[in-house]
Amino acid sequence: MYEPREDSFLILKQIGKYATGTVLDMGTGSGILAKEASKTANVTAIDINPEAKKYCKGIKFIVSDLFSNVKGKFDLIIFNPPYLPNDPRVEDVALDGGEKGYEIIEKFLKNAHEYLSNQGKILLLFSSLTGKEKVEDIIKKKRFYYKELSRQKLHYEELYVYLIDKNEPK
Repeated sequence: MYEPREDSFLILKQIGKYATGTVLDMGTGSGILAKEASKTANVTAIDINPEAKKYCKGIKFIVSDLFSNVKGKFDLIIFNPPYLPNDPRVEDVALDGGEKGYEIIEKFLKNAHEYLSNQGKILLLFSSLTGKEKVEDIIKKKRFYYKELSRQKLHYEELYVYLIDKNEPK
């Protein structure tokens, strides 16, 4: 189970500004983001690990690999994905973002449109180790618009929180 770290706390700071209506916390892990969003919204938390349910008391929980068991549309999808490039010495789905680190993000964005309401948005966190330009390129190729909301420099990486929108900003 992924314990909250700097990345969790960075994206957590943005939730109060955007969590209204229906919210999907993708890959909820410890449930910290779902709990914060549940203060102002109707939240569904999902995780591939059924053990995550015990951290989501009072919140609707679904076991799902990304959108595989998700139904409905959401006003906000929160995603603090596994974003580190694959390291064969470490077997942890909470950290492994694929060979280059961005593959989980790409797979997520491929299907995200159909789960967003008309005005739906995504809060996405990722690392410089994932490749900022590559993530931005994926966002654009999947027909989304983005805005950087915050960043945090750590000793070995920089973390980014992006607001992603299917509608062009006005």
